[in-house]
Amino acid sequence: MLSGSILQQLVAAHQDHKRQINLGVYYKNTLVALCHALEDFILESESAPIAIAAFQQGKWYLQEAERYGEIAEKAQQIAILATSGAGFTEHSTSQNANVALVSLDSDDPVAQEWHLIILSPKYTAMVLCQELSDADYGSQGQPEEDLERKFYGFWTFEPDLVREVTEIAIAHIGKYDPQLQQRLASQVEAMTAKFGNCQRDDLGAVVSKVVGYLQNTQESTQYASGADLDDNLISNEMQAFLRMAQLIDQADVNNPNGAAEVAALAEAMGQLLDLPAWQIKRLRLAGLLHRLAPLQEVAQVSPTQSPVQQEALKKQGLLPKASVLRIMPQLQAIARIVTHQTEYWDGSGQPEGLAYDAIPLESRIIGLIADFQQHCIHYQRESVENPLAQALENCQNAAGKAYDPKLVEALALLAMGLQQGMSLSAYQPKIAAGIWLLEEEPNPKPKVAES
Repeated sequence: MLSGSILQQLVAAHQDHKRQINLGVYYKNTLVALCHALEDFILESESAPIAIAAFQQGKWYLQEAERYGEIAEKAQQIAILATSGAGFTEHSTSQNANVALVSLDSDDPVAQEWHLIILSPKYTAMVLCQELSDADYGSQGQPEEDLERKFYGFWTFEPDLVREVTEIAIAHIGKYDPQLQQRLASQVEAMTAKFGNCQRDDLGAVVSKVVGYLQNTQESTQYASGADLDDNLISNEMQAFLRMAQLIDQADVNNPNGAAEVAALAEAMGQLLDLPAWQIKRLRLAGLLHRLAPLQEVAQVSPTQSPVQQEALKKQGLLPKASVLRIMPQLQAIARIVTHQTEYWDGSGQPEGLAYDAIPLESRIIGLIADFQQHCIHYQRESVENPLAQALENCQNAAGKAYDPKLVEALALLAMGLQQGMSLSAYQPKIAAGIWLLEEEPNPKPKVAES
């Protein structure tokens, strides 16, 4: 990473921090799709966002200048960073009162970066990357196709990180335009004082749009591009879901590691049941994504539902209907698992009232493990003497009703191991490498229609 670049400053600030920044490599084609998807929510916004974008060169900004004219109509302030040239200062968009251009020196490390930073009361997002150096490209050199150029960095929806990078970017702008620095800093301060670090409550819509753009890009380039670019696009679709799941966990102050712990417990359960490796890997991914908001409908709480699910439904007034994961073909199996995790062994669950072995095995495991983990967290907060034993007892009381009795027996063995000191690695995956969580079932059976 280039010393003094915005990406390098952020990574350095988190080098000894618990929240490490996981970086990946992105094709320009992928970044164009990502940025367009994230920019669309400025166009749909009613809250006048602040946007900072770095284009490397003025000619790249000119390719997007008309679009930024539309964005300027919705934004409070836009700052465009690029090296001068190509007449980008004369474009009509650049004349808008709320559009400020920062002409970077050619030797400025930020001139090698691609940024999109969006900060608003209801929506935060950013792309933060820098282009690979000639040494990084190796003997093959830069690709002939511009859209296949590669960048190193990451993207996220996390409000805290977006705010942190915004401050770094504004400080860098101050080296060129102190008045713009002051104006941006005042706008950010006023927005934060009024609204705090807010995040949209409909992240499912954001993720759906990101995935849709990536899929459209893949379809439009599949005949001209290779497998590496296809993998890069699919990897970013996965990243969108993993980042969404991460934000849902972070928003739950009582259970901020829920997904990671459920994934680890589900993986251990799969090993205990001697399931094949591909199915254990599928369980882990389903555990990481099991809290993703599905399409929903209002529902009444049933007395047959477990206490954890009753409490969750009472708080939300909602019932799972169909998982947002279905928009990604590679996640169809995971979507089915997540959708049916609220089915009950006796057929009294939702969304379809499936019973016994008609409920997918992975759904039965995730449903049981998720409730068990929530029970454990609840009893820990209540300072119960043996929260693990109490959580297990609750699940045992619902065996044959909500849960598969055989799985509850396996859970008892797993709980015994935990009580005797067995440790599980409950860690968040490296999101930038999310594609490696996907794995096809060997010798798959003929596809059948799924609910």
